Amino acid sequence: MLLVAGVAGLAGCEPLSITAFGVGASAGVTHTMGGMTYRTFTAPLTKVRGATMTALNRMGIKVASISKNEGGELIKANASGREIEIQLEPLTPNTTRMRTLARNGWFFDSATATEIILQTEKSMGNV
Repeated sequence: MLLVAGVAGLAGCEPLSITAFGVGASAGVTHTMGGMTYRTFTAPLTKVRGATMTALNRMGIKVASISKNEGGELIKANASGREIEIQLEPLTPNTTRMRTLARNGWFFDSATATEIILQTEKSMGNV
């Protein structure tokens, strides 16, 4: 009787473990395939660019180039073999969307991309 109750209890948990595995696996695929991290700031592009440059400098990431494109501005940088691209896109005069992508060869480094955004957010008060 005790064995039947134990098996029934385990069977009830199985759908939860399958769901948790599916959520974790899909999150990993999103980072691996997409690799992009996004954040929208309530600030003009010039302020977000300044905060981004401060963040990159604080992190010791070297900026390779800054160029204007049809979507706004593209900052390219390098750190420890990683190629970093930061797209700043003005949505309105006071709203800017930031897209960050860090690659290490064929692999995406979403932790570095996320940290660049977090450090930019931190710098927003200092710019």
